[in-house]
Amino acid sequence: MTEVLSTPLDGAAGAGELAPLTRRVLAHSVDLLSDEDVQLTLYVMYELFYRGFEGVDDDWEWAPEVLGARRLIESALEQHLSERVDVPEEIAPERGAVAEALFALTAPSPGPSVARYVAKRASLEQLRELLVQRSVYQLKEADPHTWAIPRLVGRPKSALVEIQADEYGGGDPERMHCELFARTMRGAALDAEYGAYIEQVPAVTLAGVNVMSLFGLHRRWRGATAGHLAAFEMTSSLPNRLYGDGFRRHGFDQGTTEYFDEHVEADAVHEQIAGRDLAGALVQQEPELLHDVLFGAATCLYLDEVVGEHLLTAWEAGVSSLRTA
Repeated sequence: MTEVLSTPLDGAAGAGELAPLTRRVLAHSVDLLSDEDVQLTLYVMYELFYRGFEGVDDDWEWAPEVLGARRLIESALEQHLSERVDVPEEIAPERGAVAEALFALTAPSPGPSVARYVAKRASLEQLRELLVQRSVYQLKEADPHTWAIPRLVGRPKSALVEIQADEYGGGDPERMHCELFARTMRGAALDAEYGAYIEQVPAVTLAGVNVMSLFGLHRRWRGATAGHLAAFEMTSSLPNRLYGDGFRRHGFDQGTTEYFDEHVEADAVHEQIAGRDLAGALVQQEPELLHDVLFGAATCLYLDEVVGEHLLTAWEAGVSSLRTA
């Protein structure tokens, strides 16, 4: 699947070469976010902690060789992001001040956006590409952020559980947001099986999902997880309205657009909870996490911009945004 993981994860042969090979790949990488080998490798390593792979022993989840190689990629990715993501400064470590900073950071801008393009111009094929691009996260929606629940206490924990309970359908499996998205994919004549399009999705899209897992799987990044989720929710309601409009423009029925329509209402509520009772309250509780919370939010926006630029550049040029080789 990738240069690093070209040895199947179903035996011990070659496992000891993972770290040296990873170092060589990283040394020759020009841009980690667009490096297909690096991002797909990291995605596969993280997926061992989610649903795993058919024919791959579950013991690989905690295999020291895999964890050692993964840590090398994570360290490089963290460094890459720290050099490129602008984090707001001089914010008071107080609940209200943090929430206000997050709302300012995520305020809509008048420039070009994927959502506006989808609403007014996207072709049917481009709509399908959008769903394929989003499927690597949306078919496991909420899972990366859920890792943070046992790492929080008090109000932030309660706030995160409240948001995630809605994401998971409030106890109704048919209302889980991942299931609503699968329904949208089927309505657009796409394969809704988990992971079906993983090798067609470009590195920049995988990078966005990988960073969620990076934050979620490390307790030290619990503040970044809270900030990332806050920014994610704060930038969801309006775009999802526009996405729904784009699909309705092409004649899709309510069953297909329900995923987007659901998020217009749900995320308008979630953004308040995430900004004030999760991120803001966490900083009030642990002031030393202020930078991490803001870094998580700014990273979410930065990666969303990178992916958006990739999509719009391809679509404006009349070419596919997916991997073609």
